Amino acid sequence: MWRSRVYAAATLALFFFAVALSAHAAEEGGKAAAETADHIFKWINFAIVIGIMVWLFGKKLPGWFRSNAQSISAAITKATAAREEAERQVREAETKLAHLQEEIASLQAAAQREAATEAEHIRALTQTDAKKVGVAAQAEIEAAEHAARIELKALAASLAVDGAESLLAKQLTPAAQESLVDTFVKSLEGRPN
Repeated sequence: MWRSRVYAAATLALFFFAVALSAHAAEEGGKAAAETADHIFKWINFAIVIGIMVWLFGKKLPGWFRSNAQSISAAITKATAAREEAERQVREAETKLAHLQEEIASLQAAAQREAATEAEHIRALTQTDAKKVGVAAQAEIEAAEHAARIELKALAASLAVDGAESLLAKQLTPAAQESLVDTFVKSLEGRPN
């Protein structure tokens, strides 16, 4: 649409230019007319070249400008999106940085609480283990004491038996032995079996 207007305006300007030149040539006469005609043809040639250039640029440049404008617009859109994303990331980083001291203080407090809890837990385990060791030691002491008493009783019994045996060996004469056997046999005679 705009091309047809450009062509119409260029044709109209060329026509008026040619008319003006021919009128000027008619006024000047013969030799001047030849020079003027030469001048007119140069201007006509110039107008044709300009017309062809306008036609070529009018045909090719709008598409090129349009695609160039679209690529520039797309680049601007991408740059705007990238800038907004960068600004968002900067805001997030600033927010995190602002809360960083609070987070550090919170983490330190949590670590101290955990350390105190762990220390208390270790103390409790240590006390429990100490009590278990004490109970085990007491049980071992009692077992050793019991074993010692049993051994002492066994030793006392052995000594008593040895003492009784030696005493019995001294007191048991052949006449005493015979008397004991007779008493035993008499006790057996009185029994039914």
